[in-house]
Amino acid sequence: MGDKALRFAYETLLGRTLWPVLFGSKAISAFLGRRYDSPKSKKDIAKLAAIPGCRAEEAEKPISEYQSFNDFFTRRLKPGSRPLGNGITSPADGRLKLYLDADADTPFPLKGATKSLRGVLAADAPKGLYDIAVFRLAPVDYHRFHFPCDCTSEGSVRVIPGEYHSVNPIALLRRPDVYADNERQVLKCRAAFGDFWLIDVGAFGVGTIVQTFSGDTHSKGDEKGYFKFGGSTVILVAQAGAIRFDDDIIKNSADGLETRVLCGERIGVPA
Repeated sequence: MGDKALRFAYETLLGRTLWPVLFGSKAISAFLGRRYDSPKSKKDIAKLAAIPGCRAEEAEKPISEYQSFNDFFTRRLKPGSRPLGNGITSPADGRLKLYLDADADTPFPLKGATKSLRGVLAADAPKGLYDIAVFRLAPVDYHRFHFPCDCTSEGSVRVIPGEYHSVNPIALLRRPDVYADNERQVLKCRAAFGDFWLIDVGAFGVGTIVQTFSGDTHSKGDEKGYFKFGGSTVILVAQAGAIRFDDDIIKNSADGLETRVLCGERIGVPA
């Protein structure tokens, strides 16, 4: 979705010249957010619903009952659409790639990146080795995100301002440091297997990241928040070896591939 526009922005000289305007502030993404909050945007719902992978039939309500594009984009699902698996579960629908045994200064994604976990967190970078799970959401995905296990949260969400680059692979080839450059919201949590971080990353078109959780005690599968229009990313960071990720995900990541996962699907177990 939007590949032609992305290729113009990231693969042409004119497009890259326009980066400060397109991605350097929230203005364009906020404009798109207002547009897609408008009742006039309702006509665009059918276009998104028709794209393979959107799974519009899982939406909580019939398409005709959504009052704007963003109303549908941030839709809840019918009960049972995302059954919870055993162990640690995916916090979101998306494409998952692991970066294992990384320290605070290991660049990721590895190809061409210079930024690290220290850059992503902007402060309080953890010592020692960590496993990083990156869940990349596309516009067709369910855009609410959830807690991956029973846990408690420490303090409030920390908002780190930044840019609004796309997280599409087309963009990552030209701007691989988006996870440390884009706006992100960080929550430190504690589970039976130890401390971990959930990092919600904004992207082009994401006018708003909305946190819906309350309190500091959370059950696996509880809703944490949602992204308004745009592709987005959720990053889970845990101490190296604390989670034994499933073999297929480890193999795919080692081969440079993402693994398609659904929210609530098992991705591993506590070690």
